[in-house]
Amino acid sequence: MIIEPGSIPTKDFHAYLLSAVAPRPICFASTLDEDGNANLSPFSFFNAFGSKPPIVIFSPARRVRDNTTKHSLQNAEALKEVVIAVVNYNMVQQVSLASCEYPKGVDEFVKAGFTKGKAEKVKPYLVQESPVNLECKVLQIIKTGDEGGAANLIICEVVKMHIKDEILDTENRIDPNKIDLVARMGQDFYCRASGDAVFEVPKPNTHLGMGMDALPLDLLKSKILTGNDLGMLANATQIPEKTPLQNADLTAILQQNFADKIVRNKALHLLAHQLLEERKVAEAWQVLLCVED
Repeated sequence: MIIEPGSIPTKDFHAYLLSAVAPRPICFASTLDEDGNANLSPFSFFNAFGSKPPIVIFSPARRVRDNTTKHSLQNAEALKEVVIAVVNYNMVQQVSLASCEYPKGVDEFVKAGFTKGKAEKVKPYLVQESPVNLECKVLQIIKTGDEGGAANLIICEVVKMHIKDEILDTENRIDPNKIDLVARMGQDFYCRASGDAVFEVPKPNTHLGMGMDALPLDLLKSKILTGNDLGMLANATQIPEKTPLQNADLTAILQQNFADKIVRNKALHLLAHQLLEERKVAEAWQVLLCVED
């Protein structure tokens, strides 16, 4: 399928775009109107874009169906202050309730059952149930268009950060399982970023991986090793030297009398794939160094 924007209704293109660009972190934007009434609205057009100065951006897009703007945008334009609160699994159903389009002046804190907290540097309220609140000053609002679906990028500088102690690990870092964030998918789908959904990929900050082009041809042509497998192997600085490996499965393969070396090599690739699934890259390399030409 190939789609050009404008060739289908905006609501349909919007649905495809949000299903493709996912998962998206969700934030609560807490604002005040000109009369001091609290407003609380969730946004998945949201992310962090710098740390000095610390910048977060969220976008209350113009409504596709009737081209109206949201109270959060109007309030941010007027007051130039906002509190950004992250959304975790324990509050996701209340967050969905807060997304209802209540009339101007209706307090979504009350409607969705959230507790107001006093901020220190801005007037809008903290969301006490949120594990992290960011007090922000609005630096700039960029409007990308005047039609329904157009973004309004609210660029905010974080002036105070509140982190609940219970989401920290023993080294005072935020633990992904304790913060238990949720993210927005397309349609009515969400995902939960904790438990089995969380995995580590080491950053190659301190060395240059040798790259896919340095891998032996038999690995690149393997029908067993995946792109992820090859990526882990290619992240080594060089092909390692062959050294003895104490691995019962490898010993069994090497001692077996295979009638065909292709079958033997396939068994080695399968074992290497299993080791790479367990993130045992060094061991996987030693298995693959036993492959015969």
